[in-house]
Amino acid sequence: MSSKRIGDVILDVKNISLRFGGVKALTDISFDVREHEIRAIIGPNGAGKSSMLNCINGVYAPQEGAITFRGQTFKHMDSHQVAVMGIGRTFQNLALFKGMSVLDNIMSGRNLKIKSNILLQALRIGPAEREEIAHREAVERIIDFLEIQAYRKTPVGQLPYGLQKRVDLGRALAMEPQVLLLDEPMAGMNVEEKQDMCRFVLDVNDEFGTTVVLIEHDMGVVMDISDRVVVLDYGKKIGDGTPDEVRNNPDVISAYLGTSH
Repeated sequence: MSSKRIGDVILDVKNISLRFGGVKALTDISFDVREHEIRAIIGPNGAGKSSMLNCINGVYAPQEGAITFRGQTFKHMDSHQVAVMGIGRTFQNLALFKGMSVLDNIMSGRNLKIKSNILLQALRIGPAEREEIAHREAVERIIDFLEIQAYRKTPVGQLPYGLQKRVDLGRALAMEPQVLLLDEPMAGMNVEEKQDMCRFVLDVNDEFGTTVVLIEHDMGVVMDISDRVVVLDYGKKIGDGTPDEVRNNPDVISAYLGTSH
């Protein structure tokens, strides 16, 4: 790991329980995320990982527990408010605008930052024009950072999957989030694409100072890039610590190798 300065707790998840009808998706889950760290959430299929991210970014309202972000505590986070406060998100299933260019897709991530009204934007007058230039510069920096300059004008639907995932990351970065939630950013990728994505996640963390919360199935990836790992199984927390602590935790080993069930 780089000698980065990990700060105080920025996001604190306390006693979250989530049920759908009679089904318990999450039971009494607590963990925290520190500023500037890469925090992984792992676990077998159906462990509740995506449900946990959905509670953090306001898609689901948990029946119990609370989430504290930068000292403000919420029983239920509202999706728009979460984004405005500085929590960005990528999704497992790409939610990109397939017919739009790479540039326009990433630009769509700037919507929350655009201050001028629609009429001024349409006419590109004065402050709106200056603002658009600033937004375009920010988007161009992200395109350079993600090494997708060659595809700026290409409709996203025409790109290979690994590059589409990169555009999805770019759109989330365009919001300038303080905390970035990544839901299986490497799913479906080949080895080379995974290595690229790992490098970008580490660089986002390092160069932008963005705190990253990551769900990932590839244990090798998780152990390589995470500072701390929380492990879920059947909606319960069974492990939490450094990659080494988690790797040697007997409950985690049995959950992954199936000896407990």
